[in-house]
Amino acid sequence: MAPRKNSQTTRGRNILGGRIRALRLRLKPSVSQADLAARATLNGVPMDRPTVSRIESGKKFLRDFEIIAIASALRVSVAVLFESR
Repeated sequence: MAPRKNSQTTRGRNILGGRIRALRLRLKPSVSQADLAARATLNGVPMDRPTVSRIESGKKFLRDFEIIAIASALRVSVAVLFESR
């Protein structure tokens, strides 16, 4: 059995979470976490508000298809999510 990831050592390694939150709040009108989850679900990736919260806080790592769905929900390219500030 593989060792379990310790959230203490993995926290903060999700670099996209803060960027996703910033982009979500910059939309006019701003989009709630629940709205972003619904948009991702419409893009074929089932998601709920607590999942978006874990993503934005860096507690959940994202898979490639989730990144694509979130970028589409935010109406940005995937590259924009990876841009440094």
